[in-house]
Amino acid sequence: MDIDESLNVFGEKLESCSEEPLTGFYRDGCCNTSDADYGQHTVCVQVSQAFLEYSRFRGNDLTTPVKEFGFPGLKPGDRWCLCAQRWLEAYEHDMAPKIYLAATHQRATEVIPLEVLKEYAADLN
Repeated sequence: MDIDESLNVFGEKLESCSEEPLTGFYRDGCCNTSDADYGQHTVCVQVSQAFLEYSRFRGNDLTTPVKEFGFPGLKPGDRWCLCAQRWLEAYEHDMAPKIYLAATHQRATEVIPLEVLKEYAADLN
């Protein structure tokens, strides 16, 4: 399985999203992706309490650890590689968390327009 080139939304080297907790589809700390990543875990976010509650309401509890998948459970302030479609859904319900564009994979722009991503950027001046 070939991992897509590790480039962020600006076409630059993809930065790490989080080592603690260890994130990414490949659990490499980055929002790397490939055709095997059906959920397209490409958006590096800083989760908020509101987003965690929204996600649980939508059927994806991100706060409860799942040891068999090496998932520690998330708390507000954690950075995490989120599925692009889930972020877009949260955005459409005014519940989208902040994004780290330098650590968000360029393929996220296949689902979310770059201008929308920039509106939620935590790492733009």
